[in-house]
Amino acid sequence: MALPVPGSPAASWAVYRQKLITALEGQNPRVLIAFWLFGLINNVLYVIILTSALDLIGPLPKALILLPDILPGFLCKLIAPYFIHHFPYSLRVLICVSLSSTGMLLIAVSPPSHNPVSIAVKLLGIMMASLSSGGGELTFLALTHFYGKGSLAMWSSGTGGAGIVGAGAYALATVTIGMSSRTALLVFATLPAVMFVSFFLILPRDALETSSDLRQRLDSGQDESTEEQEAFLPSHSPSHDDDDEHGISQIDISTALTASASSITPLTSKPLHWTATLHSHLQRARSLFLPYMLPLLLVYISEYTINTALFPVLLFPPHSPRTPFTHLRSHYPTYSTLYQTGVFLSRSSLPFLRIRSLYAPTALQSLNFLVLLLHALYDFLPSFWYVAPIVFWEGLLGGLVYVSTFARIAEEVPRGEREFSLAATSVSDSGGILVSALVSMVLEVAVCEWQVSQGRRWCRMVKPAG
Repeated sequence: MALPVPGSPAASWAVYRQKLITALEGQNPRVLIAFWLFGLINNVLYVIILTSALDLIGPLPKALILLPDILPGFLCKLIAPYFIHHFPYSLRVLICVSLSSTGMLLIAVSPPSHNPVSIAVKLLGIMMASLSSGGGELTFLALTHFYGKGSLAMWSSGTGGAGIVGAGAYALATVTIGMSSRTALLVFATLPAVMFVSFFLILPRDALETSSDLRQRLDSGQDESTEEQEAFLPSHSPSHDDDDEHGISQIDISTALTASASSITPLTSKPLHWTATLHSHLQRARSLFLPYMLPLLLVYISEYTINTALFPVLLFPPHSPRTPFTHLRSHYPTYSTLYQTGVFLSRSSLPFLRIRSLYAPTALQSLNFLVLLLHALYDFLPSFWYVAPIVFWEGLLGGLVYVSTFARIAEEVPRGEREFSLAATSVSDSGGILVSALVSMVLEVAVCEWQVSQGRRWCRMVKPAG
């Protein structure tokens, strides 16, 4: 990947601004707004739950929150792509809104104590929100297939924005304003309504409804006229021109990102038996593993092990020159906000930056994990200000791999397989988070005990907000 030299004409803001204008040129603003809000709301509750982990379960391992926050969504992404196409998008959205709202209310209204009953109720609410987030991600990623260029870019940017909004808003509410965690969670429980408004009122659904009508007629075995089917054929196929001297394809990335509704190509006018369809999907999923799914899986294992096992123990003594904070608990939400800021910036970089190798940033993420783990054990970084940029860099790498993975799928996978491929690959990030949760259950406790044995008792002195 060739990057423009800093300070060169290719690196100027005018060039970047023109690339953004070109990428979004001719797009319906309602589509762009709707997909940005889809990404924002679908992920924001997940981020809020992780950021509030310290306040929800106190001294227990934070992976106890991460595990129910990811496992239902992971199972949904693993299984649902093989049958979810039988359910209309409108029903999927209604289910996601209902599950996420109910789950957040359960978390917020459960007693603030850390007794087993209270924690069980909170975990039930977290699992409902997780199921909604997993179903929402594979739904909206698949939905980008039916809309014009830019929908995937806006979805990715929205998911990155969810990190800043979620982590930043919770830190602002509980650290700066001084709200109780319960009050803050009650306020955030209203956010799923935005997803409802985005789908039913903001998003133009003509393209989706037209495509669904054609699919239903094809599934029922009705023949279509040649003229009608030609209306659903792609008007052109994206070529794979060599990158120009600045690493940007001569064909605009957003043109190749998603197929519009007019790109749906009916492969046959006769329905396939469900076993044949399942076998076809499994074959497609196997071909996605090495180039797309594995690097996404590995980068998420590294970064979420950092977030869950190491953030709670990357502490510095309050009221000292080593940290700007007067309370130990302020470190955790601040790290989350820094990480999510990096994620947002990199997930919003699609119109400007492309990477071909997904494994290089994955290796760098593993290096981040190693450096922060060694610091948690041996305390060699002088202050918070040395940890902060590493956490920010961690977010940049994770977001870059995420958006680049789905951009490459949208570029390289044939149009007829793209909707399934986008949805199926989304299981990789959840799989990585699931593995990291299992590792973190042990690692956080082990690192904390090591720190205490070395005379650094800060991880035992953190007090959650009320």
